[in-house]
Formats: sequence, C-alpha cells, structure tokens
Amino acid sequence: MRPRRYGDAGQAFPIYITVVGGLLFLAFAYFAVGQAAANRNGAQTAADAAALAAAQDRRDQLAGAWVKDVLAPTKWPGIFEGNAEGLQPSCWRAHELAAQNDAQVLSCGPEGHLGFTVEVETNKSVGESVVPGTAERKSDASATAVIESLCDVDPPAEDAGPDVLPQLSCEDGKDWKLDPDDLDVLPEPEDLFEVHLADSQANDE
Repeated sequence: MRPRRYGDAGQAFPIYITVVGGLLFLAFAYFAVGQAAANRNGAQTAADAAALAAAQDRRDQLAGAWVKDVLAPTKWPGIFEGNAEGLQPSCWRAHELAAQNDAQVLSCGPEGHLGFTVEVETNKSVGESVVPGTAERKSDASATAVIESLCDVDPPAEDAGPDVLPQLSCEDGKDWKLDPDDLDVLPEPEDLFEVHLADSQANDE
C-alpha cells in the first residue's frame, strides 16, 4: 500500500502545478484588465478636463465681450447665444489640459456656438501583460462640454429713458440692475454662464 500512496502523490503533483499555473495566469490577466481600465480612466479624465478648459475659455471670452458691450444692450442677446465679435480660438486650452494629464489632443472643435468636443489619446500604452497586444495599445476618449447662459435679458419699461439698461434676471434669483453711470461692479463670467460636461466616452485602440 505504501508504494501506491507514493504513486498517488506523484500523480497529484502535475495537477497541482497545472492548477497553480492557471491561477497565476488568471491573476496576471486580471492585472492586465486593471491596467487597461486605469489607462481608460486616465484618457477620460484628460478628455473631460480638455473639453471643460476649452469651454471655459470661450465662456470667459463671451463674458468679456458682454462687459465690452455693456452699454450696447442690443448686442446682449447674441452674446448670450454664443455670438460675439472678436472671439479667439479656445482649443489651445484643450491641448494644455490634455498635456497636464499625460495625453494629447487628437481633435478639438466647436459644438455649435456654445460648446466644444475634444478627443484625446493617452501618451502611455497599457503596458506589457499576458494579454497579447497590450504593449502598444493606448486609450482614447472623447468629451463634450457646453456653455449655458444663466441669465435672461429683461428689456426696460417702455417709459424708461434711452439710457436705461436692461435688467439681467439670472438663475438662483439673482438679478442685476445696471446703472450706466456706475458700472464698477459687474457679473463675473460664472454669474453669466455655466460650463458642464454633456457627454464623455472612453475606448481602447
């Protein structure tokens, strides 16, 4: 009986090795999945930040245009719709924020007058793993950020004088009654416009 017992142990050893090897392979595979997920998350973070940065730059420009034309209220509605004279490109901010998040911009463009869509790619690949092809695989992601006006332009009363400015009725019940002779305190960009993400999506190449 003893020789047979040793024989059983010898037969079990290869099975043990096979099981341990399989478990190790699964562990490395799960690690690779985690690497890919982390890379995707990094790409999405970069895309979100880039799109928001471009939209915020455009918001600041629109707010600046409104301040410049504060005494020309006929231009206000167009500004709040995203149309203003002298607007400069805003995608440079997307490139800046993508680089800060270890990614590069693949495309950046306006989404109507009040938004930007940005697509980025990570600078780093997923890395070496037991899963074939991950060494060179990078992640890309896209995001769209939009600008929303927070204020409505309430025209002055019909019997108001020609120098009376319209009132801005903004969200949260904040109204701005502007005096053309006292314009030291004006709304900030965040008082006039809100910037937020509208869509985001990450992928692996």
